Amino acid sequence: MQVHLVDGTYELFRAFFGAPRKTAPDGREAGATLALGRTLLSLIDNEGATHAGVAFDHVIESFRNELFGGYKTGAGVDPDLLAQFEPAERMTRALGLVAWPMVEFEADDALATAAARYARDRRVERVLICSPDKDLAQCVRGQRVVLVDRLRKKIIDEAAVLEKYGVEPGSIPDWLALVGDAADGIPGIPRWGARSSAAALRACGHIEAIPDDPAQWQFKTRGAAALAASLRTRREELALYRTLATLREDVPLTETIGDLEWRGARRPELETLCRELGDNRLPARVRRWLEPRDERPSDGI
Repeated sequence: MQVHLVDGTYELFRAFFGAPRKTAPDGREAGATLALGRTLLSLIDNEGATHAGVAFDHVIESFRNELFGGYKTGAGVDPDLLAQFEPAERMTRALGLVAWPMVEFEADDALATAAARYARDRRVERVLICSPDKDLAQCVRGQRVVLVDRLRKKIIDEAAVLEKYGVEPGSIPDWLALVGDAADGIPGIPRWGARSSAAALRACGHIEAIPDDPAQWQFKTRGAAALAASLRTRREELALYRTLATLREDVPLTETIGDLEWRGARRPELETLCRELGDNRLPARVRRWLEPRDERPSDGI
């Protein structure tokens, strides 16, 4: 079997900025939630997903905000988008899929935890993390755990990570610490760009293995003296930035493989939600409804 792990936050953002707006009968914006429902049904009907989990940032802030004041927050996010996280989670569950709403952790942490866990199961042929997010590239393992860019219909395996970022998946947090990640509020350090960081990490693997003295570097890059000076004075900052960029694999998810199996949508919940959102067409697209006897995993684990 294959396991599909969906970045629900990414899909909701993509739907909000790409799908037509839709006003629900009570006046709230509902277009992104309905578009999410359609894309999750497409994952099942057109992309062959049989076992899936969907992770959301129930709140934008996480434990990382306590570590670093500059880390990303919900400031500046459109209120119409923020208001759709709760109905998006309801939509996911109504479609019969597992939803992981994160509060202390982030959605990416849930995906990293699930990928590591389910990849260890011998029954799982491949884990597909449905997101092109560079943060999640650190989760890639050969061709067994891969990213899927659903929009471009592209698989990103370990070779593709190396080609795109110039480093192995295990060095992605180090790379992000050096280069920075504006989307997450990680500033990086001066002078270190994508190429110089990739060259250093290909040779050394991790930040702490890069010598302070550029004369000891086993890689070539322009401006080595200035790069080394920036590195020497910012080791402590870099350690923090790498911690911020490193996804956790200890999120307390309780679902087994059996729990992830899609057995059908929950008719009462879906029809009620769609009435609230002003769209009665979505339920007609569902090809299978969950029966009461199917509520528990069939494999007994």
